[in-house]
Amino acid sequence: MRVKDIALRLSAAYEGTGDLVITDAAALESAGPTEIAFVGNRKAANQADQSHAGCLLVPDEFPAGRTLIRVSDPRGSFATVIGLLYPPASIVPGIHPTAVIAPGAEIASTAAIGPHATVGARARIGDRTSIGAGCTIGAGVRIGSDCLLHPRVTIYDHVSIGDRAVLHSGCVLGADGFGFVRGPAGYQKFPQIGRVEIGNDVEIGANSCVDRAALGVTRIGDGVKLDNLVHIGHNCSIGRHVVIAAQTGLSGGVVVEDFAVIGGQVGIGDKARIESGAVLGSGCGILTSKIVRKGQVVWGTPARPLKQHLEQLANLARLPKLRKEVAEIEKRISRESDREND
Repeated sequence: MRVKDIALRLSAAYEGTGDLVITDAAALESAGPTEIAFVGNRKAANQADQSHAGCLLVPDEFPAGRTLIRVSDPRGSFATVIGLLYPPASIVPGIHPTAVIAPGAEIASTAAIGPHATVGARARIGDRTSIGAGCTIGAGVRIGSDCLLHPRVTIYDHVSIGDRAVLHSGCVLGADGFGFVRGPAGYQKFPQIGRVEIGNDVEIGANSCVDRAALGVTRIGDGVKLDNLVHIGHNCSIGRHVVIAAQTGLSGGVVVEDFAVIGGQVGIGDKARIESGAVLGSGCGILTSKIVRKGQVVWGTPARPLKQHLEQLANLARLPKLRKEVAEIEKRISRESDREND
C-alpha cells in the first residue's frame, strides 16, 4: 500500500515519497525501509533519527526531512494502518457439514458456521456473523450482525449479543451465577433464571466469563472491552466503553458506569459501584458496597485515592529507618535510667 494511499485513508497530509510501497507495520526501533512505524511520545521522537522506517506517523510538531504522515493521534492512526495492511479474512458463508443445527434455529444466509459447532433451537444468527469451530450456541440465543466467535466459545441459553461482537476462544457467556442459600443440611443452590445481554461492539477475551443473573439481567454495555480471564458475576451492570484488564473479578450486583477503566487483578465486592470515568489501579481491592466516585483514581487494598495510597507507601518505606531511630532512643533512655539508678 503506497504512502499517499495510507494518508488518504487517514485523511491526513504526507511529506516525502508518496509512491513508496509500505508492506508491513513495525516498532520504531526495528522497522525497515518498506515498513511504517509511529512516533507517540518525546522519547520516541528522540529515537526517530536512528529508525530505518520507510514512513513515520508523527504529530504536527515533528520536524520535516523524511517520509512522514502527520496525524493528531499517531498511536490510534497506527492501529488503523495495521487494519489496512492486515484486513480481516473474508467470511465464506455457509454451514459446515459437521455442524449440528437444531430445528427452528434461524441462520442468516451470509453467516458462517464452522466445523463441529452446535446451534440450539430457536437461536438466531445475524448477517455476516462467523461462528468458529467447536462453538456451542444455546437455545434462544440472539447474535447480531458482523460478529466473530473464535473457536470453542460457549453461549448458554437465552443470551443476547449485539452487532460486531468479538468473542475469543474459551469465553463463556450465561453460566449460572454463584448463588447459594445456606440451610441446615448445607448449601442449597439458588436458581439462576435471569439472562445476559451484551451490547454492540463488545470484545471479550479468552477464558473470560459473564454469569447470568439470578433474576433479571447481567448487562454489558456498548463498546465494552474485557481482557482474558475476566469474571463478571451475576446481576452486574457494565456501562458503555468500560475497559477491564486481565484477572479481574466482579462479585454479584456490581455497577460500573460509562468509561471507567479497571486494571488487572482487581477484586470488586458485592454491590459496589464504580462511577463514570473512575480508574481502578492494578491489584486494588474494592470492598462490598463501596462507591468509587466519578473520575476518581484509586489504588491499593482496600482501595483509596491514589495520592493517599502513595503517601502511605512512602510512610511504609520509612518504617525501617524509624525503627532504628526508636531503638536508639530506647537505648539512650535505658542508659540514662541506669545512670540515675547508680
